[in-house]
Amino acid sequence: MIKVIMHGCNGKMGQVITKLIAEDENIEIAAGVDVSDHIQNTYPVYKSLADCQVEADAVIDFASAKAVDGLLDFCVEKQIPCVLCTTGLSEEQLEHVKEASKKVAVLRSANMSMGINLLMKLLKEASPVLAAAGFDIEIVEKHHNQKVDAPSGTAIALADAINEAAAEPYEYVYDRSSRREKRPGNEIGISAVRGGTIVGDHDVIFAGTDEVITFSHTAYSKAVFGKGAIQAAKYLAGKPAGLYSMSGVIEGK
Repeated sequence: MIKVIMHGCNGKMGQVITKLIAEDENIEIAAGVDVSDHIQNTYPVYKSLADCQVEADAVIDFASAKAVDGLLDFCVEKQIPCVLCTTGLSEEQLEHVKEASKKVAVLRSANMSMGINLLMKLLKEASPVLAAAGFDIEIVEKHHNQKVDAPSGTAIALADAINEAAAEPYEYVYDRSSRREKRPGNEIGISAVRGGTIVGDHDVIFAGTDEVITFSHTAYSKAVFGKGAIQAAKYLAGKPAGLYSMSGVIEGK
């Protein structure tokens, strides 16, 4: 039985994961950590990581960017692998992630959905072929009106996946309103839509001469992210120090 600490247990994703794990006989939440105590859970909840002395095989994090530094220090000190799901990290925090991963296993992903991570793999295979044929690349992402960052971390991760496989690096363009010129070929346009209760919708558009190829992913509920995080925790438990990604979860390596 794999035991995890749910960091941010009383948030929306924390509660989604709580319900999913309750239905999984191979994993359980040993403790939760959250500054809010407005929800009664079946496991003990601590207001800070410093108060949590529970033994666990992994931490699943869906808290906030401001709590990431303390979380990484906790995982290094306790030698507990960390599934880091929080997005919107600063450059300094990303560097902290790299340093922590030298001492403990850390899996970080901009999107925990298995489908999105499979899409990234497919983009790495398809984009060099389409780019060589002269296709322009645009990414359109849509999210609910409560999402504070734009563009989404997932949209940037999709663009990064394309860039990793590119012969020449692309420039990312987020706003064309101030430019009055032909679209150059060495860029990826990234557009953000915010409205309603859209969970997450990403389209990667390859536009060529007389044809368009679109790779799409739509999340209909937050459960897809929770399921991916749980799979990641199972994968990461017992792993040595290092920086891991969802591609390892998909491939089982």
